[in-house]
Amino acid sequence: MRPFHTRAVTTPTAAERVRSILAAAHSMSVVSDGQHAEVRRLDGAGAMGHFHLHAPFEDTGAQTATRVPVRLELTDIAPTPVRDRLRARVTVTGLLAAPYDAEATKSTCMKFGQAVLEDDQGRAYVTLQALEATELDPVATSEAGMLTHLVDDHSEVVPLLLRLVRPYPEGGILRALPVAMDRHGVTLRLEYPRSHRDVRLPFNTPVTDIDQAGPQIHALLTTARRLSHTGHLLT
Repeated sequence: MRPFHTRAVTTPTAAERVRSILAAAHSMSVVSDGQHAEVRRLDGAGAMGHFHLHAPFEDTGAQTATRVPVRLELTDIAPTPVRDRLRARVTVTGLLAAPYDAEATKSTCMKFGQAVLEDDQGRAYVTLQALEATELDPVATSEAGMLTHLVDDHSEVVPLLLRLVRPYPEGGILRALPVAMDRHGVTLRLEYPRSHRDVRLPFNTPVTDIDQAGPQIHALLTTARRLSHTGHLLT
């Protein structure tokens, strides 16, 4: 087995992140036909339980149906009390066949235009083909609950994860908390007096079922306990 610090660090693609945010969202803003609506009934279904995305219409001269521009705006917020909790913004644009009805009880069909992911790495554009070809991360809808459980109920073990950071971080860290988790691993945020940075802690293997997530976290902690603790990182 290769040493922990030489393991390749795999991160989600832009399409994976957009798909996860759309699935895990509890609310979103819908801007259409000059109207701005806040949709908050997304629990359990995500944004795509409210909107059905499909490929562009094949417009012909015989088609005269109304096309109403629509924009879905979603914000990805870290579930843990880290500094700067905004992780990403997702904007999905497209067209509707009729004006948006905020009171509709059925899924609204939306002609897909583009999806844009914006985070601290910049801006990425995601096509409908890429979204449809991407499997939903099995951790996506459980991430918030798992991370808050780790921080609220097992806060004493979180500092152990610092032992896995390579290269070994400099001293002066005020706090270290998990800021994100996906099928590939956990992202730990190291907070300093005037700055912060994120580090990836990869799982041994990507999670393919949510039941594997807990054991993978325990495996990280087991590895951390076996590593010698050098110095005092937390002030």
